[in-house]
Amino acid sequence: MGYLHAGHQSLISRARRENDLVIVSVFVNPLQFGPQEDYSRYPRDLEHDCRLAASAGADIVFAPPVEEMYPHPIRTHVDVENLGDFLCGRSRPGHFRGVCTVVCKLFNIAQPDKAYFGQKDAQQLAIIRQMVADLNIPVAVVPVPIARDSDGLALSSRNVYLTPEERSQAPVLYRSLQQAKEMFAAGERDCSRIKAELTRSISAVPGTTIDYIEITDLHTLQPVAHINASVLVALAVWFSNTRLIDNIILAEE
Repeated sequence: MGYLHAGHQSLISRARRENDLVIVSVFVNPLQFGPQEDYSRYPRDLEHDCRLAASAGADIVFAPPVEEMYPHPIRTHVDVENLGDFLCGRSRPGHFRGVCTVVCKLFNIAQPDKAYFGQKDAQQLAIIRQMVADLNIPVAVVPVPIARDSDGLALSSRNVYLTPEERSQAPVLYRSLQQAKEMFAAGERDCSRIKAELTRSISAVPGTTIDYIEITDLHTLQPVAHINASVLVALAVWFSNTRLIDNIILAEE
């Protein structure tokens, strides 16, 4: 959705290494914002985005206005059932219907062979993969690891909303996920215990409000009580008015 950063660069660079032609879409999609969300203030800087995309190896930046993507009131939506019922979908109803609708349109317009998505939006990645499989869309969805700052904070366009104090607090998300990894490595498989430890760590930081901390099946995104296969540990936390997400995969051998 624009306001590109090093995380987006990693997607573009990966695509550059693996393809002959790289197209970057930049579009702040109104369909995926709720009525009380930050569509109007979402950061936008197309000139910066074009420079960054070019430096990472993009050949084309496709940045249509809203009127071009939605010239008439839209009556057709794409909605993947069940996978959007948990995590971000529970607190942002309609969000993933907006995501799937615009991604389907972008796939139809650009007709790519491969599409690159960051693992930070793990639920989005799973839902898009399901949409592509269910609708026989001829594109390979390629996941790219989360890009992080030196202190572990996952890169996000919304990080610019953080005050200096909040920015110093935000790495607690990464530290808490590392706690989950350490507990798992030590043999802990009870999800309630892992979640309780993460809740304590994050809640100890003043000004934070936990939206969710969940441990889910890696493919269905259904919450699990006990880890007996690879799982996704995902969280969303508010720092004042800024909501950040992060996740980690715990792989059961």
